Amino acid sequence: MKNLKENQATVELTANEREVEQLQILLANYQLYYQNLRNFHWNVRGRAFFELHAKFEELYTDASDKVDEIAERILTLEGHPLGNYSDYVAISSIQEANSNTSGEEMVQQVVDSHEVLIEKVRNVIAEANENEDEGTLDILPAYISYLEKISWMLKAYLK
Repeated sequence: MKNLKENQATVELTANEREVEQLQILLANYQLYYQNLRNFHWNVRGRAFFELHAKFEELYTDASDKVDEIAERILTLEGHPLGNYSDYVAISSIQEANSNTSGEEMVQQVVDSHEVLIEKVRNVIAEANENEDEGTLDILPAYISYLEKISWMLKAYLK
């Protein structure tokens, strides 16, 4: 991906700028993930309504906290977090979800989103290692273990 500084000549980014860029990408993906979970929470139907409605709320509450933490980390690294939904959509690998789908399809989309988020977190961790940023390295590994555990549970639900 090109750096996020549009309409400027491509320049070599510092380790800090590369890390901030990866955090921006992670932020964008978490924002789409969060909104998809809200969508699923509002629109789930069927026999698993109560169970999934509560689970989607649990997940979007966690995602909201992580969105805030990622944005604050960008600020800590002297970046400026993206704040427009159009910017998120432009750089996110996670796409907006269709609300007219079954509960099982919603759960599968969440599992698929977790795979994307884990990849994006690992990208940030690689840049944070290069940048010797202990603050980010202290925060993000827990994201991976949480996503992996929830994915395992959701996959078990789908069987």
